[in-house]
Amino acid sequence: MTTYVITGAGSGIGAEIARRLRESGHDLVAIVRSERRAAELAGPGVRTVVADLERPETIADALAPLAEETFAGLVHSAGIAELGTVAETAADVWSRTLTVNVVAVAEVTRVLLPALRRGRADVVLLNSGAGLRTNAGWTAYAASKHALKALADGLREEEPALRVTSVYPGRTATAMQRGVREQEGGVFERERYSDPATVAGVVVSTLTLPVDSRIDDVTVRSRG
Repeated sequence: MTTYVITGAGSGIGAEIARRLRESGHDLVAIVRSERRAAELAGPGVRTVVADLERPETIADALAPLAEETFAGLVHSAGIAELGTVAETAADVWSRTLTVNVVAVAEVTRVLLPALRRGRADVVLLNSGAGLRTNAGWTAYAASKHALKALADGLREEEPALRVTSVYPGRTATAMQRGVREQEGGVFERERYSDPATVAGVVVSTLTLPVDSRIDDVTVRSRG
């Protein structure tokens, strides 16, 4: 039995990844933000650990009990998106966005590295098309996702025993996307976006790739 650690397992793409892994017989450790969310997600084959990704200085203590285990993979699916131009975006938005989307990812990975090394694990980072290009009004979010790409690329070079994959979804029919469309003043058109299950399938395929190969980067775009 193999165990995967996942953030953002409570909704959207993360929830679909968790479902597919459980259906394949894998155990999960879900890193969640609150005791309420922990109670919602815990169940057969699913353990939960509460860690506040907005406070990276608390992550090491929260995850310390996991350091002696062995994990087959770590999936970073949690993230936030607050849109605005440089002129409109206050320092606290920059700080929160970079903290959750980059600093917390680095800290979770750092703390779990011993367990990941033992499992010669896969590390998958859910990035975004914004990690490859920057559009007006998306600068803070895109900056965090460009930094996330750099984190993945550096980790891949530093930890050759691990397989590190960046996944770049386009617009996907999730609650986050609904919030993004509200911020843009647009309409949420589910049929025009990728299904979260489709993106999750791509992620799980990277996690289950035969050991003779690796996928460094993969982009998923809707046909709508």
